[in-house]
Amino acid sequence: MQAIEADPMRALPAIASLAVGATLGLGLFTFDYAEGLSYLSEDPRACVNCHIMRPQYDSWQKASHHTSAVCVDCHLPADFVGKYLAKARNGWFHSKGFTLQDFPEPILITPPNAEILQANCLRCHEGILHEASASMGAPRCVSCHLDVGHGEQVGLGGALHDSELEPR
Repeated sequence: MQAIEADPMRALPAIASLAVGATLGLGLFTFDYAEGLSYLSEDPRACVNCHIMRPQYDSWQKASHHTSAVCVDCHLPADFVGKYLAKARNGWFHSKGFTLQDFPEPILITPPNAEILQANCLRCHEGILHEASASMGAPRCVSCHLDVGHGEQVGLGGALHDSELEPR
């Protein structure tokens, strides 16, 4: 009787297939569980998939822009490539933040997203803006018009202080 030697190289494709399959399966499960397809839409309800965004969604429904703009109109670039790059970047940081619970509360806009917001204010309202106000270093639109998109800013302990409104 001859001894059969096991060839570890023959098992490598099966092990690799199992690892790829498990990773892909876990990734697809997570994407489905997190309602990943909803983030490819422009539906504002996608923003409340994360419970922390509920106050922003509720206040937007009562704010003056509710009838004229949805979340992506203000918070994402208007061009196709920029929009999906920003969605990818925000998706990465949001999933990391919510997984590791390392985000500020109340949630604050980041500097790159504040730039997008400002550009969208100027883009949508360019017909009523004086050219000088857009080019002479005028304050951000939300410095004076903070309540336009989300209504009155209220934190867990009442109205927010000025220090809490600054992007970090």
